[in-house]
Order: sequence, then structure tokens, then C-alpha cells
Amino acid sequence: MPFSVCIVGGGLVGALEAIYMAKRGWDVHVYESRGDPRSEVVTEGRSINLAMSHRAITAMEKVGVSEEVMRWVVPMKGRMIHSLDGSTASQPYSIRGECINSVERKRLNEFLLAEAEKHPNVKVYFQHRLSEANLDSGHLVFEGPDKRTVDVNADLIVGADGVYSLVRSNVMKRVRMDFQQTYIDHGYVELHMEPSSDGNWQMDPNHLHIWPKHSYMMIALPNPDKTFTLTLFMPWDNFENLKTEEQVLDFFKREFPDVVPKVGAEQLVKTFFRNPKGSLVHIKCKPYNYKHRAVFIGDAAHAMVPFYGQGMNCGFEDCRVLHEILDKHFGIDSSGKPPSPDELANALSEYSKIRYPDVTTIVDLAMYNYGEMRHLVTDWRYFIRKKVEGWLHLLVPRTVIPLYSMVSFSSIPYSEVMQRWQNQTAWLERTAEVAILGTAVTALTVTLRILNTKVAVSKLLSLQ
Repeated sequence: MPFSVCIVGGGLVGALEAIYMAKRGWDVHVYESRGDPRSEVVTEGRSINLAMSHRAITAMEKVGVSEEVMRWVVPMKGRMIHSLDGSTASQPYSIRGECINSVERKRLNEFLLAEAEKHPNVKVYFQHRLSEANLDSGHLVFEGPDKRTVDVNADLIVGADGVYSLVRSNVMKRVRMDFQQTYIDHGYVELHMEPSSDGNWQMDPNHLHIWPKHSYMMIALPNPDKTFTLTLFMPWDNFENLKTEEQVLDFFKREFPDVVPKVGAEQLVKTFFRNPKGSLVHIKCKPYNYKHRAVFIGDAAHAMVPFYGQGMNCGFEDCRVLHEILDKHFGIDSSGKPPSPDELANALSEYSKIRYPDVTTIVDLAMYNYGEMRHLVTDWRYFIRKKVEGWLHLLVPRTVIPLYSMVSFSSIPYSEVMQRWQNQTAWLERTAEVAILGTAVTALTVTLRILNTKVAVSKLLSLQ
């Protein structure tokens, strides 16, 4: 019998994982609780586009699917900061011109599913919800679209079923799992900006636009059809205080006056009330596996707030890291040869140990970046530090790497990114202190020389 893999969840991470597993020659069955996105309209209120950067691109390159995706992304070279008076300021992501990329979630999911289904050893089933799981035997029960149950037996179960993962819940019943789930006090709502009357972009499409308001913010990402998806993040109390159309319109006119004419007052109010308000949650847990029988990845393992644009990137990197570990244990093998249970258990345990410090780090960094985006981007000290880091990165690229560059434009493990950033920050602060002290000493020396010169001149004049 061929080695069988059951992937629970056919979203972005589940679809990419199916491609990785298929290339090992294993039989892959993907069960997704929702309908086929290729035949459904995108759900309103669900994030329409995502920020794709180096980690996701690298993970797709490994299985040969990145080239097509990169043809229809919209590159974003930096942040465009919008002030209350309507003025804007560009803050490049990288002094080397590196970009992150806006990609449409639905189109990417459809593409990855289609790529997975090109493999004869992959089958995808939609509208199948997991209802029972026996992880010891590998027996799963799904409820299909007609409410009939489907029994599935798998050698390996992969949970890619999101923040409320049923696979994770079943693993939790069998191991001593550390688990932390935290909702933040902020929610979000998505809005939509159409192209201009002549069919062009209403704003610069090569930037991620930010309206920072200290305690809240709005962002806008470009879409390939020349629209923008706007997302307003703010405390729940603020949402609850906006109860009438007049209150909503007054709020936007006061806080985001340049947005109102671009979206349209009527459309803005209509969309604000029509679209659901989403919660923001982050999850930390360990381990990510149960013996040789189950492993969970993506949001199931490390849901994070969206403020670093790393949710998808980290999930795709999970696939790459997991299969690099499988390659280490079993070799690069596409024959479909079944792994020994003991060796597979060792590989999955190694994945849990290696991945945990990295994903918990990016969960924390994502929360930190919310403060940066809604507040620090308006602070002149932050701006100066960014400039100094950029210059030093050009001079000594291996010694000084900006935090954003390490996260978004490299494959440096997230935990190493944090360690390097902390060391770099301490070094930069000491350098700044020395520079300030040196400047003060120089200024004092110059002042004393000027004073001494004045005294000497006064004495000379008094002798005349």
C-alpha cells in the first residue's frame, strides 16, 4: 500500500503542502470544509489581498510554482504615510530597492489548488468538515456536503485547518501541549476603493499606504485590477461608538479626509456597515506533532496578527522547513517509499523543536509592528534611525541589516533575526551615545576656543 497523507485544510498553506507531499510520491488527500474557491465568490470581509515576500517566494520556488505567481503580483517598494492635511511621505522598505508584493488571496489559492491537482497522486475534496479523529490509528471521519460521513485512513495527518484547528485540538488531547490564545482589543473592517473614472489607480500602486493615528490606523494594498483594499484597524470601543451613518461619515471626514472622495461617501458608509468586523488573535503552542501520526502547520500552529505581513510567508516557510527536515531524514526521494514510523516521529519532533522559537518570535514581532505602523512611522527619531541603519547597511551589509529587511527579504530564522536585531540595537545605541558625546565635546571645544579668542582680542584691544 502507498504511504497516504491526509491534509485537513485546503487553504493557501494546505494547498502548497499538498504539492510538497505529492513530490515525495506519497498519496495525498486534501479535505477542505469550505467550497471550491474556483466556483465561489470571495467572502466579503475576509482579507482579499496579502503581502508576499521572500520567505513565501522561496518556499514556492522549491516546488517550482513561484514564477507564474510573480507575474500577477503588484510590487510595493515602501510605505506611503498619509497625513491629516493630505500630504504624503514615502518610506522605502529597503535602501537596495527590494519590494514586498501584494497578491490576491483567492487567485493564489486557486492557482495552488490547480497545481496540486496536476499531480495524479493528489485528490482534493471540498465541503468536507472533520468531525472525528483517532490519531493513534490514523482514522478520520469527515462530514460531506450531503451530511453523509466519509471514513478516511491515513498514515500521516497534516493539520492546515487554521486558527481554530481541529487537528490541533485532537493533538492537544494526547500530549502535554503548551497553548496560549490571545485576542487583542482591536478589530478590523475592510473597505474598497475603485479605480478612477479613467480606469487608473487613485493612489500610487507601488506602496503600502498607511494612515497612522497612534491608537489606530488604516492601510491600503493595491490589487491587480487597479482597485485598493483598505483595512481599518482600531479598538472595539471605537467601532461600537460608530452606530449611525452620520457618525461614520463624520469620523472618516475628520480622520481620513483624503479617503472619502476616493471611496465615495455613500459607498464608504454602506461598506462599513455591510462588511463584518473581524477579530485579531494570536496563538502560541508546542509541540506541533503527535508521534509519527500528525503534524500541524500554518495558522493552526502560530496564528498571528497581520501587521508584519508574515502570516502566509511563515506558513509557506513551514512547508519548506518541514520538507528540508524530511529530506534530511529520508533523502530527496520521489518514489513514494513509506518512512519508518520511528524515523518519521523523530523527524516531526525535530520540526517542532526547530520551528517553535522561530514562529513564536514572529508572532511577537507582528504585534510589535502594529505599534510601529500606527505610531512610530510619524516619529522623527524612528525616521532618523531608519536612515542611519540603511546607510550602515550599504557600508557594512553583513554587520548591520535593518529589522524589516531580515524579516521580509531574507530566510534568516526569525529567532536569529530577533537576536541580531537586539545586538544591533544595543550597538547602534552605544554608537549614538558616543557620537552624541563626541559632538558635545567638539561643540564645547569650539566654544572654548571662541571664548579664548574673544578674551585674547579683548586683552589686545585694551593694550592699545
